[in-house]
Formats: sequence, C-alpha cells, structure tokens
Amino acid sequence: MNTPIAMPKPTGSAKKPPPVQKEDAMWLQKELINKNYAELANARANNQKVSATFVPGNLNELLMCFDFARSLPETNALQNGMRKKSGKMIMDAERDGQSEDVCTYVKADLGMMLGGEVGPSGEVLPKPDILLLSYTGCFTFMKWFELIRHKYGCETVMLHVPYQGEGHIAPNMRDYVVKQLKETVIPTLERISGVKFDIDRLRQYMRESVKAEENLVAVLQSAKHRPSPIDGYFGAVYYIGPIFTAFRGTPEATEYYRVLRGEIEERMRLGLGPITPDGAMGEEKYRLVVEGPPNWTSFREFWKMFYDEGAVVVASTYAKVGGLYDFGFRHDPDHPLESLAEYCLGCYTNLNLPSRVDMICRYIDEYQADGLLINSIKSCNSFSAGQLLIMREVEKRTGKPAAFIETDLVDPRYFSAANVKNRLESYFQMVKAKRGAGAAVSAAAAAELARMGGKIIPIAAN
Repeated sequence: MNTPIAMPKPTGSAKKPPPVQKEDAMWLQKELINKNYAELANARANNQKVSATFVPGNLNELLMCFDFARSLPETNALQNGMRKKSGKMIMDAERDGQSEDVCTYVKADLGMMLGGEVGPSGEVLPKPDILLLSYTGCFTFMKWFELIRHKYGCETVMLHVPYQGEGHIAPNMRDYVVKQLKETVIPTLERISGVKFDIDRLRQYMRESVKAEENLVAVLQSAKHRPSPIDGYFGAVYYIGPIFTAFRGTPEATEYYRVLRGEIEERMRLGLGPITPDGAMGEEKYRLVVEGPPNWTSFREFWKMFYDEGAVVVASTYAKVGGLYDFGFRHDPDHPLESLAEYCLGCYTNLNLPSRVDMICRYIDEYQADGLLINSIKSCNSFSAGQLLIMREVEKRTGKPAAFIETDLVDPRYFSAANVKNRLESYFQMVKAKRGAGAAVSAAAAAELARMGGKIIPIAAN
C-alpha cells in the first residue's frame, strides 16, 4: 500500500498548522494542477493560444483539438481560496465596484486580475484569446465572462444549453446543442486557434476520457463499503480535480485514476478508512451525504470538524458538478459531438429539483447514509436555490435527519468556525438520537415477535 507522505514543516516563528498527510494520488493531483499553471504561464513564449472556460460543461477534449492552453477561472478562484489569497482579492474587487452579493468566485477572479494576473502558483497567467461559455445554467457565468471580455477585449463564444426542466434530456435538446457545436463553436475555435478540426483526434481524447471515468466511478462507489476508504466530499475534491479541469482526455489523467483506484482498493482490502490531513481516520461513526460545495478558505479546519467526530461523507453532489459518471454517462468516441452535448446537458446544477432530490435519496439508500447535510453557499445561487425544499423532501422520503449549515466559497468573512461546529455537533447528536430510536423500535418489534413464538400473524383487510 502507498503510504501517506508528510509535507515538511515550514520554518519561521509564526505558529503553523501541523504537516498535512495525503495519499500518493493526492500529491500526484497537485502536480497535475501545477503543471497546468506552468503551461499557462509559458503559453505566450510557446506561441500557444489560451482559452478560458468553466468546470460545468467543460469541453476539454474539444479544446485540446485546437491546442489551446486551458484556464478555468473558477478553479483559479478556489485554488486562491485554499492558499489563503482570495480574501484580499475579493475586497479589491469590491473596492472596484463589485457588490457584496456577487459570487465570490467572480470577485476573487476579478481581484486576481486587478493584482497583476498572478495565479495561484505565483506565476503570471496570460490573458485569454477566447472565452468559451459551454454551460449557461448559471446566469452569473454569463455576466462573469462579460466582465472578462470587457477587460481583455477577447472573443466570446456561447454554447446555449437548455435546462432539464422535465427531468430528462430530450433528443431535440441534444440536437440543438450539436447544431451549435457544428455551426458556431467549432468554426470559431478553428479561426481563433488557426488549427483545423479533426474529429478523429477528438475521438482519441474521448477514449482516454472513458478510461479515467471508469476508474473515477469505481473510486467514488467504494464509499458503499464499510468502513468507507474515501471521503466522498473533502477527499473527493482531490479525486475530481484532473477529470473536471484541464486533464480529462489526456494520458496523464488516465494514469492518475489508475493509480488512485489501486490505492483505494488496497485500503478497502485492509479495511481502512480515509486519509485525512491528520492521518488515517479513526472509527467511522456517522455516514453522511452532503449537498453543496465546500468552503475553500478554511478547508482543512472544516474537514477536521467532521473526522474529529468520526463522520465520513460517503457521497456528495459537489463531486458530480463536473459530470454524472456514476449514473452511467461516459464520453462516446463513436458519437463524439452528441456525447459533448449530453455532457453539457447533464450537469448537476442543470437538473431540476425533483431530479436532485431523487439523486440524494438514492445516495442515502445505496450508501447506507445516516442523513443529509446541506452546506448552503451564501454567494452561489445555482446550488443554494431550493435547498430548503430539497432538505424537507429528502427527510420526508427517507426518514433520515437533515441539517443546514451556511458558509461561502472563497470569502473568509463568511466562515464562522464556532457557528459551523455548533451546528455540526447538534446534527451529530440528532443522528445519534434518531439511530437510537430506530434501534429501540427494532428491539421492541423483535421482543414482540419472540413473545408470539416467532410467528407473523397477518392482519385481515376490512
């Protein structure tokens, strides 16, 4: 089994957190993310055109067909959040005129621009040559790209993706997206890049995507095991990084997910729980499903509140924001453009509320979860809209307790550690009480059955 690697202790007089422990695959993921930033930083020197796009509906395989270096503004924002840089960026954007209520990903990105385009890795990021908006389910995305276009004067191409209002992808919806790909998106990418589109090249990238997708699903579904060898929320943000960003479709991503799956299967074989920043997790006491993105500015502290209580997240909706692979979607090299369309249409936040409720209930059942926890993000309407309704419906349908906490994506001003910790502790007590009540009912039923000599007496219908 691969052993966790401890980061060297930082020097200096200031008090620092203890060394972080990670699986080997987590370190490999970090290397891949930094590799992408290095490619972006050197794009101009290498005469490489640069695209900017978002994680939901990310058409990475298509962009690679045109040799673009690929930047993802929301990934830049969350990386800056994890590295404690986003707070100043957000305040700089607010001083520049952005409202307090604007998505903090947007403000962190705009603040980074105001600060000289210095990216999360410390390298200056190039201005994009093209903005590809391939998911329109979040109105903020459109306004975000309007602001970027205004600043840089670069071209924007928008792929309009219909909302799954009826809870499924209709053929005409798929055809509509494919038509846009053929008539608008691909010709624009050809013109900006100077590279002719090669559909066989796209098919090859998709073959690599499928390999990675298969292994990712195996990793995420390993959480059905007891104890779960992974955390499907905090740990999963490392697992989804390469496939949701600039590496899906590459041999590097294929190798990453091969290594990751091997590590997780070994942990299952040994009956081990997840690796946390403080080392191997102790006894698994609670199994949760989580709705909503994590808080990035206090990520380690947030996670610790869970594993200190023996709580592991076995499934999360956030781990599906870049693709619903565990529900069967795979990129299809035999139907590449149709596959791209279905990928965009199948974004988690492009599902209607009944579909999201169905998904969460299915996770609670299949992963034997004790309940649902919703992390409502102050500045993210795409996730937060309807969450109270989701919570009530899931409680009603599953009989499992649900709770609500509130944080933000990358604004440190909206993470109250004491408030979150108190709510979590109350929730865990609620789960324990619900579990105890269920056990008492089961014991009473067993006693009554024994009293009746083990016979089940049918009740006659009126």
